Amino acid sequence: MTSTRAEHRTPRSRTGAAGGAARRSSSRTERLTRAVGGRLRAKILLLLACVLALDTADTSMIGAIAGKLETVLRLSNAELGLLASVPSLMAAVATLPVGVLTDRVTRVRLLAAGALIWAVAMAASGLAGSFDALLLTRLGLGMATATAGPTLSSLVGDYFPARERGRVYGLILSGELLGAAVGFVVSGEIGSAVSWRLSFFVLAVPCLALAIAVWRWLPEPARGGASVLEPGATEFRTAPAPRQPDGEEPEKTLAQRKVDEQHVSPQPDLVLRTDPTRMKLWKAARYVVRVRTNVILIVASALGYFYFTGIQTFGLVLFTSRYGVSHAVATAMFGLIGLGALVGVVAGGRLADRLVEKAKVNGRIVVGGVSFILAAATFLVALISHSLIVSLPFFVLAGGAFAARNPALDAARLDVMHHALWGRAEAVRTLLRRVVVGTAPLLFGLLADALASSGASVGGQGFGAGASAKGLYWAFLLLLVTLGLSGLLTLRALRTYPRDVATAVASEEATAGAWART
Repeated sequence: MTSTRAEHRTPRSRTGAAGGAARRSSSRTERLTRAVGGRLRAKILLLLACVLALDTADTSMIGAIAGKLETVLRLSNAELGLLASVPSLMAAVATLPVGVLTDRVTRVRLLAAGALIWAVAMAASGLAGSFDALLLTRLGLGMATATAGPTLSSLVGDYFPARERGRVYGLILSGELLGAAVGFVVSGEIGSAVSWRLSFFVLAVPCLALAIAVWRWLPEPARGGASVLEPGATEFRTAPAPRQPDGEEPEKTLAQRKVDEQHVSPQPDLVLRTDPTRMKLWKAARYVVRVRTNVILIVASALGYFYFTGIQTFGLVLFTSRYGVSHAVATAMFGLIGLGALVGVVAGGRLADRLVEKAKVNGRIVVGGVSFILAAATFLVALISHSLIVSLPFFVLAGGAFAARNPALDAARLDVMHHALWGRAEAVRTLLRRVVVGTAPLLFGLLADALASSGASVGGQGFGAGASAKGLYWAFLLLLVTLGLSGLLTLRALRTYPRDVATAVASEEATAGAWART
């Protein structure tokens, strides 16, 4: 009887344990949902984060399966870099017309169409039988990724209140980091254990799922703020933005309220007086590049992404050769760096908003500039150490510092631009960023090959055996200067940011009724 009772108790205890685990998981989900402002906001944040996740997953996957591609297709570092560069360069070509469409058509449909093309291009890449064929499919992928930047920036501005854009961007940009992790860990391990072709097919499935989810579940917000979702919102308003009553100003960001309180004067010749949606592309682009803070942040961001893309493409090769570890260990290292970056991207947005709340108008600029410089310093310490135990904590810190600057600077770019130009302004930024990022893997590969073939000596010793790996290592060291320059350049915006914010405020007020009537 004792045995029988014990046998009956065991299933019940297991069921109870499983039920308790399920309840704890549900409780954590509910807390997370409340933290982001409710289920409706959580759904939108998740879908937007997934858009960024797929973009970075592809680039990271190329880096993760680099060894396989080099062996099977007999590629050099430069050819491998070209595979990662082509989508970005193609996206640079397509991004300006996408920016125009973003400011004029239904953004959700544009985003869904891009995700669908993404899925087709991924599947075609898995079927490619040669380097040339694979390169051709990457061109199609670049056209699809061009839709992500402008549409996402514009949607964020219309979905969420201006006062919390730093925090919101921090959450959305976490998708960028999770996508990189998926590209490295999931696709990389599949490519290493099974086939590099299967890695592309695996990513094509979520691309297709995202296209369907965006089309069915992501609502199109009204432009100008009528659809802004306050924390706790349960319904989505799709009505056109109402015309502002006399004496009532459009909603202002934290920074815009602070420059008002400090009576910062706008730049008169940049104050918009007519409806920006009617601007032709060339005129809108000309206006965007006349806003000095915007130009500074665009260039700084592009330089930062240059180095980040090099890490995505060649990081696993660097780790395995530098520290003599296996592919699995190197992948685990990237996972830890990704966790550091995830903490950094969420903390960076919150810190930037907190500084602005405490009357630090330039808080977002300070967070962005200091994060770049800290990332450069910690990457340097990590790279020059020969010990994995010493280097790994610094790599994690570097990942966190690099990621922390993103939400702060993304929110700052919205602060200095009229809302009706967000799509085209982001398209201009994406154009430059894609060109720079597109050349990054190729330049990293060319510099590494040049250093390896020249047998250049450092400290009196030539590269000798393993020249290719050593050439790649010194390429990472030399190009680290781009991160330092990003930080210094960002801090230059401390002088221009308040006045450009005041100019955006004046432009919104001067055109408050014009865009609502169109």
